[in-house]
Amino acid sequence: MKIAVTGGKGGTGKSMVATSLAVEYARKNKTMLVDADAECPNDHLLLSIKRKLHSNVYQPIPKWDFEKCTKCGKCAAVCKQNAIVFVKGKYPAFVKDVCIGCKACIVACPENAISETKKQIGTIYTGKNYGVELVSGELKLGELASGEIVSEVRKESDRINGRLKAEVMLIDSAAGIGCPVIASLTGTDYIVAVTEPTPSALNDLNRVLYLARHFRIRHGIVINKYDLEKGFCRKTEEFAKNNGIPVIGRIPYRKDFVESTIKMKPVVDINPSYRKYFSEIINRIDA
Repeated sequence: MKIAVTGGKGGTGKSMVATSLAVEYARKNKTMLVDADAECPNDHLLLSIKRKLHSNVYQPIPKWDFEKCTKCGKCAAVCKQNAIVFVKGKYPAFVKDVCIGCKACIVACPENAISETKKQIGTIYTGKNYGVELVSGELKLGELASGEIVSEVRKESDRINGRLKAEVMLIDSAAGIGCPVIASLTGTDYIVAVTEPTPSALNDLNRVLYLARHFRIRHGIVINKYDLEKGFCRKTEEFAKNNGIPVIGRIPYRKDFVESTIKMKPVVDINPSYRKYFSEIINRIDA
C-alpha cells in the first residue's frame, strides 16, 4: 500500500506525521518511507538516520557545436525558461542553472548544431532506523527541477522495493500543490492531508484536496495541534463534513513534539502514549 502524506501549507507537522506513521506501521509491517521533499528533506533527522549515498540524479542539457551554428536564434525563441540568451549576430549564451532539460532547443535547431549532455541536479540517499527503510531525495543547491528529483526518487524507491518487498510505502511530500507534490501523490492508494486550525492552513488544505479529488485517490484529514484553537478546529471539521471527507486523526500540541525534534527521535519513542493517535490514523486508513 502506498500512502502519501501532504498538507498544502508548510509547518503543519507533515513530516512529524509521516515519520510517526512509518514507525508505527513498522511494528507489524515491512515499511519504507520516501522523503520526497527534495528541497528540504528532514525525515532522516527526525529518525536519527545517517544517510548513505545511493545514486546521483542527472538532467539532460543542451550542448552547442558553434561550427554548425548559424546564429539564427531559434533555440532561444523556443526556450520558455529563458535559459538561452540570444543577441542578433552573436552565438547564443546558455544559462545552465535555469535549464529544465525540455530539449525544445535541440528539436528547434535547423542545423542540428545542438546535442545533448547532462548535469547533476540532485542525489538519492538511503538509510534505516526504527525498522523503517528510508529513501531520500535531495535537490542540488541552486537547481530548480525539484519535480524531476521527486519523480526519480519515486522510481528508485519502487526499484529498491522490488528487493525489499515492503508492505507499506509512505511518501512524505513537499508543501504546496506544484510539480513536486503532484509527483509525490500520483500512483498512491491513500492521501493523508495534514492541517492545523488556522485560516491559511484550511485554505491550502482545500487546494491540496483538489489534487486528491482530481486523481481520484482516497483521502482523509489529520488535524495537528487541534487544541491550539478549538474554534477554528470546529471550522475545519465542518469543512470536512460538508465535503464528505473523513477526519482520520486529531493530534494535540504538546512539548513532547518539540523534544522529539531536538532529540531527533520519533515522538512515539519520547512518549509511547502518543502511539494511540497514530494507531487510530492507521486503523482508519486501513478500514
